[in-house]
Amino acid sequence: MLNIRTLRAVLALAVVALAVVVVVSPATSAPKATPTIVIWADKDRTPAVTKVANLWAASKGVNVQVVQKELGPIREDLKTVQADTAPDVIVGAHDWIGELASNGSVVPLFPSAATRKQFPAYALNAFSYGTAIKKLYGAPVALENIALVTNTKLAKVPTSFADMEQQALSVKKKTHAAVGLSVQQGSGGDAYHMYPLFSGLCGYIFGTNSAGNLDPSAIGVANKKFLKNAGMIDKWNKEGLIRSSVDSSISKDLFLKGKTAYFFTGPWNLSDIRKTPGLNVKITAFPTIAGTGCKSVPFLGVQGFMVTKFAAGHGVDSFAKDLVANYMMQPTSQLALAAANDRFPANTLAGKQVADKDVKAFGAASVGGVPMPNIPQMSSVWGDLGSAWVRSTKGPGSIPAKRSFIGAQKSIAQKIG
Repeated sequence: MLNIRTLRAVLALAVVALAVVVVVSPATSAPKATPTIVIWADKDRTPAVTKVANLWAASKGVNVQVVQKELGPIREDLKTVQADTAPDVIVGAHDWIGELASNGSVVPLFPSAATRKQFPAYALNAFSYGTAIKKLYGAPVALENIALVTNTKLAKVPTSFADMEQQALSVKKKTHAAVGLSVQQGSGGDAYHMYPLFSGLCGYIFGTNSAGNLDPSAIGVANKKFLKNAGMIDKWNKEGLIRSSVDSSISKDLFLKGKTAYFFTGPWNLSDIRKTPGLNVKITAFPTIAGTGCKSVPFLGVQGFMVTKFAAGHGVDSFAKDLVANYMMQPTSQLALAAANDRFPANTLAGKQVADKDVKAFGAASVGGVPMPNIPQMSSVWGDLGSAWVRSTKGPGSIPAKRSFIGAQKSIAQKIG
């Protein structure tokens, strides 16, 4: 048995040991994990986003993980993703905003007034949403639009639409091409690529209400001015200027092989154009169709960054908002993104510093363009508007454009309700 002296000695040692544990435990606890920002981006943007975001992360003491996904599924997967694997930031198109803001998937941003002044109003409006008070839900970083690309060995840059039409048909006759213009449609139609022709004939998608917001009840697909000009589409169909059978691959192939002189396309095809031997091009805005009273302009897609609702749950919302609403909206960041992805920056100060002549030309062709409507009802427009073009430009068996577009408007109105 232990005597009293021995017992006291043991107790004393236990107290000292406990004290040591209490003293050293805080110093030996595991270090706090470094915050990680998870970004979803598509294949075209992943390299540029990774490079620019990591420069920001290095200065903030955080990590960035860029997950490459297909562009379309980014929006869809955000609805069903589990919180623990969800992104804090996504890269996507401005016309997602209506749906994502209304279902709470993305959160409002509040960049400084000085930062906002560096962007054209339409770029900020493209990422803004609200029925009463509009809020900014995304940081615009790049403009995407199609322009007119001319093969200068086959034709001259047109001075008018009639001039382009005449030169295009002359080349078509020589090369025995299926069409005069390389503008893609395909069996499902392509309202996006046809928009310069649609706007040039005075077509539009939605009007605006007294508050200046898009009004889904004011559909302009078959407005009076457009219907008055719709006979031109029948003429273009008859002479083979455009054909609905020409899809994306056919359109590009005809142009790159010198079968057509004019190509309606965007900066995503710059790489293929540049590496085609002997192909000299000039990129310009679309020529105006005389007599319509309307200007031929492209749809504008504004690409940008959005902070998701999951960032707060991950404890990184302040970092995510700093990355998106501050860092990614600065000229230096936008220039780096533009240089890596052949896109014209949304920031006007960055735009003035773009050195690439082709990227600058696409930027110039965007002036006056129409941002794709970002309200949810736009999803009811694409199919019917594209089909209206298909029905009236498929060559033999086509129906008159006026009747086709009236039908499209009725169908769209029914879907919107």
